[in-house]
Amino acid sequence: MNGGRAPRILCIAGSPRRRGNSERLLEACVEGVREAGGEPDVLVASEAGIQPCRGCNTCSRTGECVIADGMADVSRRIDAADAIIVASPVYFATVPAVLKVLYDRLQPYWARVHRLGYPRPVRRPGALLVVRGGGDPFGFRAAVDTTKSVFAVLGVDYAAELRVEGPDAAGDILGYPTELVRATEIGTVIGEAARSRGSSE
Repeated sequence: MNGGRAPRILCIAGSPRRRGNSERLLEACVEGVREAGGEPDVLVASEAGIQPCRGCNTCSRTGECVIADGMADVSRRIDAADAIIVASPVYFATVPAVLKVLYDRLQPYWARVHRLGYPRPVRRPGALLVVRGGGDPFGFRAAVDTTKSVFAVLGVDYAAELRVEGPDAAGDILGYPTELVRATEIGTVIGEAARSRGSSE
């Protein structure tokens, strides 16, 4: 896949808030990616300039989205990635709107395979880091399942997951050193997995 170069790991920050708890988890994860010899490509969903999906279904006929915006750059970065890591807070048991908009705009990837008969994407590893304040009885499940659905469309194997419950205000995650270490470990695991797959192809 990577032709001998350092594996490129797309690291998606899914929070509408910069430097919040999920983004700090992602920063720790990026350290692990670098330790594994990977090349992190950090994508901030809230700054990607993406409009919501219109549900027009044009992509089911053409394989392309009709909306001309920042999603073209996002798609290029997705296509170039040897692995994908997503970090997100949990809002009402699922991912926040800025990340869900990105997820919804991936419909062309589904349409190409399931409507137009394109080859399935090359398999690559992925991971999810999610953090929530707690108190919601519905927990993490919707955020996790939504991301697993997206990964399935992109050909991403769900290789690692970190759920952190408790941090709420920005910076609270700094009081969870064990979880930060685990995030770094996940970055290393994903970076090594991407490198291994690339060298075997």
